[in-house]
Amino acid sequence: MTRIDDVARLAGVSTATVSRALRGLPTVSAATRRRVLAAAEQLQYAVSPSASRLAGGRTGTVAVVVPRITRWFFGTVVEAVEDFLHQSGYDLLLYNLGGREQVRQRVLRTANLHKRVDAIMLVATPLRPADLTALAELDLPGITISSGSTVPGWPCVRIDDVAAARTATRHLLDLGHRRIAHISGDPDDELAFTTHTDRRRGYREALRRAGLRPDPRLDMESQFTIDGGNRATVELLARGEPPTAIFAACDEIAMGAMTALRDAGLRVPQDVSVIGVDDHDLSAVLGLSTIAQPAAEQGRLAARLLLDPLGAGTVEPAADRVPAPRGPGAHGPAPAPPVILPTRLVVRESTGPPRAN
Repeated sequence: MTRIDDVARLAGVSTATVSRALRGLPTVSAATRRRVLAAAEQLQYAVSPSASRLAGGRTGTVAVVVPRITRWFFGTVVEAVEDFLHQSGYDLLLYNLGGREQVRQRVLRTANLHKRVDAIMLVATPLRPADLTALAELDLPGITISSGSTVPGWPCVRIDDVAAARTATRHLLDLGHRRIAHISGDPDDELAFTTHTDRRRGYREALRRAGLRPDPRLDMESQFTIDGGNRATVELLARGEPPTAIFAACDEIAMGAMTALRDAGLRVPQDVSVIGVDDHDLSAVLGLSTIAQPAAEQGRLAARLLLDPLGAGTVEPAADRVPAPRGPGAHGPAPAPPVILPTRLVVRESTGPPRAN
């Protein structure tokens, strides 16, 4: 295997000069550069991408942090991010917190990321004050996806969760429903962060605009899972008169609700209509009405916004880099407002008018 030392000997220069010549630095004369390139071609020497990146002050790697990779939203976003990074010449270093405090400590509150990555992406990751302090000390470019804890100085890509919930609830109201239940996040669920509060707020706003007072007995808490939606619906039905419709804060909760209704002998939508948020891959198969959010597009856009200041995957000397947005608390221009992507109502078989009494 040809080494850089071999090229240096053939060209009659130092290894440092070979490195500078192959990286295109202006400190190498044109004649020396031609001699180095000829030697490299003769020996069929290929520059190591990782070595070139390190020489330019880069790692060529982006850290992506998610709460739980097994959830549909997180998996969809990460797949889109990885594809964009790969096309841009970057690698992805995935950190799946998985509800494990020791992982959070290792990733967000230590110097674990120092000199290992060029930038950080947080996907719907709730943050504590200690996390923000640790991120500020790293002083790396970063971006967040989805609502939740924001990082000062970092851009954010997300949807308008309040508006999405209003649209879902208004769809049920327009169908004639008045007894509408809501199943959203458990305040103790680390994955709920502000998504559940924003969607609950949109639900209540839509009811009030229709002249209805939100009924606490119809407002349920659940983890953002199929099992959580099932258990919350079982509890809801046990409270007495069932609602005529359910707005679930995510499609997985809605799927669990549909299963519980079926097990209770209730038909969807003849007895109870159900709508969710996401447009999960299984939603069309199950005929679930939903508010579709562009999960993959959020990932691609966030990756592009993160890489743009870094040169979109190109390798260049550290001194020649376009300055990237720095870490939280850094001096500089005020951060841009969040980039909010649109959602849309997708009507399927799970919603319909309430049954006439």
